[in-house]
Amino acid sequence: MHDFRWPALVTLGTVVLLFMMAVNVGRARGKYRIDAPATTGNADFERVFRVQMNTQESALMFLPALWIYAAFMSEVWAAAFGVVWLASRVWYAIAYQQAAARRGPAFGLSVLAIAVLTGGAACGVVRTLL
Repeated sequence: MHDFRWPALVTLGTVVLLFMMAVNVGRARGKYRIDAPATTGNADFERVFRVQMNTQESALMFLPALWIYAAFMSEVWAAAFGVVWLASRVWYAIAYQQAAARRGPAFGLSVLAIAVLTGGAACGVVRTLL
């Protein structure tokens, strides 16, 4: 029997992260006077906006990998790698909003978490097929 409480908690953390990033973009629109639907016009706003968009793009890969890994490998390890992804995306947001050039290490760590989850998920699914 599976116990999906930990991956579920990571998923809820991801939802909160995405919501807070959307709120942050709304605040930045007001602060930098960027009226919707515009997404350019101020470099500081553009970094806040890119953090949100990049994290949404990353979450599209992360969430399925998290749940497939949890279902076919380990719920606890899926959650552990999920916490790494969450922490790295917070780090990414802080670094990118300060200076775009500082985002690299956080981005790399989040990609690594997705790669491990995806690789493990694939191994788990293939193992059940053999």
